[in-house]
Amino acid sequence: MLLLEHYGMRLLVVGANGLLGSNVVYAGQQRGWDVCGTYHSTRPDFDMPLTQFDLGDYEAFGALLEEYTPDVVVNCAAMTDVDGCERDPEQAQLLNGDAPGGLATHCEAHDVKFLHISTDYVFDGTVRDPYVEETTPNPVQAYGESKLAGERAVRSESETALIARLSFVWGIHRSAGDLIGFPAWVRNQLRAGEAVPLFTDQWVTPTRAGQAAGTLLDLIAQEEERLYHVACASCMTPYEFGTVIAEQVETDSVLVCEGSIADVDRAAIRPKYTCLDVGKVTDALERAQPTVREDVEAAWELVD
Repeated sequence: MLLLEHYGMRLLVVGANGLLGSNVVYAGQQRGWDVCGTYHSTRPDFDMPLTQFDLGDYEAFGALLEEYTPDVVVNCAAMTDVDGCERDPEQAQLLNGDAPGGLATHCEAHDVKFLHISTDYVFDGTVRDPYVEETTPNPVQAYGESKLAGERAVRSESETALIARLSFVWGIHRSAGDLIGFPAWVRNQLRAGEAVPLFTDQWVTPTRAGQAAGTLLDLIAQEEERLYHVACASCMTPYEFGTVIAEQVETDSVLVCEGSIADVDRAAIRPKYTCLDVGKVTDALERAQPTVREDVEAAWELVD
């Protein structure tokens, strides 16, 4: 239910060379929107205006808004290395906590709509029912703490900002053309004939970046201003996700074997259950969210 007056909207994507950012760029261009973007270090291969921008230097963001005069800013940039955040919580707080509030401040001053991307890791994983947007967050690691701080900073600066939480993001990088994330690793292991040990004691709702990008732009077009969970409709373990990928790869699924989250020694705790309830976004857009099998089939149409 898109609003036709948004056809020529100008969109500024912060973090355009990331997996999600590249898909937001692609989705915007497919709709005929006027898209521009920023990147941190590697310039993506998009035919559009691009500026190198350090998220930590968010005080300088106002100059970019004056240069590009966007209607909407989508902040896809973040420090997403969960273990790296645990080792350097100050940097995580700067990039994931302080910077989003700074971007939102500039957008408010320039009358620009702001969309910020957050994460399922704001939850502690102690429940066994999908989290709704109204559930009180309780992060258990520095990454989740910093992302929750970012949500709160954005909301304190802008009552009209749109915030979206994603989960276990994967997909095709729309600049490089490569499959990125969990399915890529599983596919590569299977093709190499290597065992694929996957957790049976962790539950997630995987988010395909391409599907999320389209959903985010639909929410923008409908002028939504709330918090939404954006993911697939399937709550599953990585092991179950891996078996779906094995079917798509058409290789021996016996290589997919059961593992435990306790088998891997990592700096940061991972919550065992972060499935997101997608009922709110389903109602807002008046369409069902895809299952993980539907998402995998859609992605495989674009990869070998």
